[in-house]
Amino acid sequence: MSGLIKGTHHVSVKAPDMATYEKALDFYGNVLGLKVIRTWDTDSSPYIMFDTGNNIIELSADGSSIVDGPVHHFALATDHVEEVIEVIRKAGYEIHVEPRDIVIASEPPLPVTMAFCIGPCKEKIEFFRENN
Repeated sequence: MSGLIKGTHHVSVKAPDMATYEKALDFYGNVLGLKVIRTWDTDSSPYIMFDTGNNIIELSADGSSIVDGPVHHFALATDHVEEVIEVIRKAGYEIHVEPRDIVIASEPPLPVTMAFCIGPCKEKIEFFRENN
C-alpha cells in the first residue's frame, strides 16, 4: 500500500492555559518568525497554524487535561542550527541539547547537526540539518 501517505501534514501543540498559549504565539510567530496561515476558534480554544515551510504547527489552548503522551519531540529542518539556537537562547528559552554534529547509524550513514530547546508548552523541539 505504498504511496498512500504523502508526508506529515502538521504537529499539534496544546498549551495548558491562555497565558502559555500567548507565550507560544510569541515564540513561534516572533522568535522563530513562522508565518500564520490559518486561525479559528472553537468553544474550548483558539487555534492557529504556523507554516514551517514543509509542515504546519497547529497551536491551541485546550491542553489543560493533557498529560505526557507518546510524542517525544518534533523536528524543524534548518540550514542554521547554531543561529536558531542563539535566537532562542536570547529570547530566554531553555536549550535542552546544544548544537552538535552526529552521524545517525543508518544505511547509508546520515551526518547531521542537531540541537533541542524546550518550547513554551514544555514541548521538545529539535532543529535539524542534514550534512550530506
